[in-house]
Amino acid sequence: QVQFVESGGGYVQPGGSLSLSCEASGLTLDLDYYAIGWFRRAPGKEREGVVCMYSRVSGGATYYVDSAKGRFTITRGNAKHTVYLQMNSLKPEDYGVYYCAATASGYGCYSHGLSKSEFDSWGQGTQVTVSS
Repeated sequence: QVQFVESGGGYVQPGGSLSLSCEASGLTLDLDYYAIGWFRRAPGKEREGVVCMYSRVSGGATYYVDSAKGRFTITRGNAKHTVYLQMNSLKPEDYGVYYCAATASGYGCYSHGLSKSEFDSWGQGTQVTVSS
């Protein structure tokens, strides 16, 4: 069973940066074959997709929600079992628990958005607090 562990969350003032990491274990294929995504759950809201990347074999294209464009960057690690989310120019509305997720089917990440239900492996999340 694939498991993810996120890290790198914390407290930052508006305008600051955080780099989230997600390490996978239990992979039957290396992570290049999975579509990957980062999701956020803000207090009182449902978990929402923030960014995703197609599997590398499908071209590795990315999708960002409008609020993340130009500020967040998703990358795959060279170690083939890690995923990163670089977040710059953070705003108070970026506050929430961030989860990484993946799907071996390759579905779930589309040019128009993320389909949460199609991601079948999830981490436990890491808290991001943006406040002055």
